[in-house]
Amino acid sequence: MRTSTEGAKTGTPPRELLSDATKPAKQLEEILHWLDEAKAEKIVSIDLEGKWSLGDYMVIATGRSDRHVGAIAELLHQKLKDGGSGRVRVEGLKTCDWVLIDTGDVIVHVFRPEVREFYNLEKLWLADRPGDTSH
Repeated sequence: MRTSTEGAKTGTPPRELLSDATKPAKQLEEILHWLDEAKAEKIVSIDLEGKWSLGDYMVIATGRSDRHVGAIAELLHQKLKDGGSGRVRVEGLKTCDWVLIDTGDVIVHVFRPEVREFYNLEKLWLADRPGDTSH
């Protein structure tokens, strides 16, 4: 096993820091299962490949009320922490209108119904990208 200094000399990170190619897909599967367990509604997953470089998947779900949104977010956060996802960030727990959970590979948005309808992220992220018109 090489040291991090050796890795720095060659410009490559140590193997244990590299992301496993199957990790995001497995994490997405777990998140979808946990959302279903928490009775989240209208769960949509979006593959971000070729659309965004900051994550592999986006998940959008709805909670019936602000308390339900908060409970869903807290459950996901706890399950991800227990599963070893060290760098999970959560935003929006104070109001629970829209809570964002960012694992680095999967970004989860949990909304109250009227907030989800207002922002309509599905339309933004599922829209076909216009064809390349450059000559």
